Amino acid sequence: PTIIESHPRVKKFVLYFVFTKQQTSYKVVSRCDICLLQEVKDLQGKATKALLRRLNRYSSRYEDRYHYKYVASGGLGRTPEDQEQYVYLYRNETVELTDRYQFVDKKEGGVDAFSRDPFVVRFKAKETVIGDFALIPLHTTASDAIKEIDKLYDVFEEIKMKWNTEKVMFLGAFNAGCGHMTRQDKANIRLFSNPGFFWLIGDKVDTTVDDFTSCAYDRIVVHGQPFLKAIKPYSAQVFNIAKEYKLPKERVLEVSDHFPVEVELKTKSSGQLQAQVQSLLVAVSVITYVLHILPSTSVV
Repeated sequence: PTIIESHPRVKKFVLYFVFTKQQTSYKVVSRCDICLLQEVKDLQGKATKALLRRLNRYSSRYEDRYHYKYVASGGLGRTPEDQEQYVYLYRNETVELTDRYQFVDKKEGGVDAFSRDPFVVRFKAKETVIGDFALIPLHTTASDAIKEIDKLYDVFEEIKMKWNTEKVMFLGAFNAGCGHMTRQDKANIRLFSNPGFFWLIGDKVDTTVDDFTSCAYDRIVVHGQPFLKAIKPYSAQVFNIAKEYKLPKERVLEVSDHFPVEVELKTKSSGQLQAQVQSLLVAVSVITYVLHILPSTSVV
C-alpha cells in the first residue's frame, strides 16, 4: 500500500480549486493506498469531504476505480488557535481500517512533550507480506523536535501493549534535519539509540522544495526486521512533484516547502509492491493542489 504524509504551512483550509493544478493533486494521491495529511484545520470536515468526493470522482474516471475513505483525528494543539488534524485517506479495496487510537500525552512537569499528540491507526492489508501494521504520525514543532521524536518511543510501547503488535511505522514532518537535529542529538532519541528501529529516509536526503535548503526534515521509520523485510528495497524516497509533473519550483512553493516522502510494501504473490506507502506525505504539496489554503473558515 502507499502511504503519503503531508507537511503544510497551513492556517485554514478553504475549498478553492486551483483549476490548472487540481488534476495533478489527484494524480499524486491516487497513486497511494494510504495517504497521510498533516496540519489540516478542518474541524467540521467540510473541506476533507469535498476533497474525498473529487478524489473518488477522479479515480473512477482516470484511474483503476479505487474508492477512497478517510479517518481524521480531532483538533490537536496546545491552544484553541493552534488546533490541527491528522487525516488519513485510504483505498477501500486494498486496505482495511481495523482500529484507531488517540494517544494522550501524560504531562511531565505540567508540560506536554508533543505539540500535537499522534493519532494512531491500524490497517490490515492482506495482500502484503506484512499483513497488518500500525501507523504513528508526528508533526513536530521544530524547536522541540528532539524531545518529540524521542517521545515516540513511549507511544510505541503503549501501542505494543494495547494492540499486541510491534509492526509499527512512524512517519511525518519530524523536522529531523539541519539545525533541528544534529548527530550528537541522536544519543537522546530512543528511536536511534535503541535497537530495532530502521530509518528509511536517511540524513542526507533532501525533502525540501527550495533549492537553497537541503534538509531531511521528513522521515519514515519502521520497527523490526519483519517490517523491514516487507518493504521493497530502495523504495523509501522523496516524490519530487516538480520533476514528475513538470511544475516550476515557484508553483510548488506556493503551497508547500516540503515534498512528499513514500515507501512501497511487498505483496505476497509477487514479492513486489502492492502500492506505494508515501509515508505521511509531509505534503502540503499534495493537499494544496486540491485545496488552496486561505485565512478563512468558510467553504466555497
